Amino acid sequence: MPFTRRDSDFLSRGTRCAGWLYMPDGAKRPPVVVMAHGFGAERSFRLSAYAEKFVEKNMAVFVFDYRCFGDSEGTPRNLVNPLMHIQDWEAALRHVRLLEGINKDKIGLWGTSFSGGHVIVVAARNPWISAIVSQVPFVDGISSLMMMDANYIMKAVVAGLRDLLRKISFRSPYYVPIVAKPDTFAIMNSEDAMPGYMALVSEGSTWKNECPARILLYLPLYRPIAYAKNVKCPALMVMAEKDFGISPEAVRKCAKKMNARLVSLPVGHFEPYLGELFEKTSGMEADFLAEQLIEA
Repeated sequence: MPFTRRDSDFLSRGTRCAGWLYMPDGAKRPPVVVMAHGFGAERSFRLSAYAEKFVEKNMAVFVFDYRCFGDSEGTPRNLVNPLMHIQDWEAALRHVRLLEGINKDKIGLWGTSFSGGHVIVVAARNPWISAIVSQVPFVDGISSLMMMDANYIMKAVVAGLRDLLRKISFRSPYYVPIVAKPDTFAIMNSEDAMPGYMALVSEGSTWKNECPARILLYLPLYRPIAYAKNVKCPALMVMAEKDFGISPEAVRKCAKKMNARLVSLPVGHFEPYLGELFEKTSGMEADFLAEQLIEA
């Protein structure tokens, strides 16, 4: 279906966040799907491919960058903070509900990886949300921590404390790589992390493969699964059984708490974003959102 895309920025705690609004041509008051990316990523990293799948189903789509990322303002750059991300999600929702020409009573959320956890939290806090899709979601920092070896945990604590010390002494952040090969410390350094993540980075991007290390201290404390029982809207969860850092058992427990529709795939974390698996999963997600936002 033909569509138009226009810039539609908003403020989150006084900071400008960059957004894109996709509108299907000829649609009258379509429902809208709100989207943002996963850990350390920007909206230009293939979110357009998903948005276009959803627009084909006659849904509007709103895609945004978190503060400190991409085309949004904010410093330090690439600051990953789940509390700030949730604030940005809720600011984006307030913005979307003020837009003309959409159905403000039919709003869905789509998140992936880290934001796959965010949409659970946001839906639990905002019971008027109509549906969510949570793809390869980060659901429980504790279970993810238990998948890491002692050497990684020790390096993570040291890096996180080093950055935190710089923060409280008003110095510039201590950055660590977001992704790297297994022999280099990074937030993600499994065998598939570097090639999988970098395959998503848009051509010509100025994105830097780094983030302030303080997030390493916060990650075990972030547990979207604790909010799952309060999610009342229909939910679709897509799980990667061979995920390097997300426990399949934790995802199953989370899905059960939400009474979500769970699709389990025998793949790694990054495989659903590309190729035939992208076509399969994005089509399934588009069908689910259309079912809940248009047909319901």
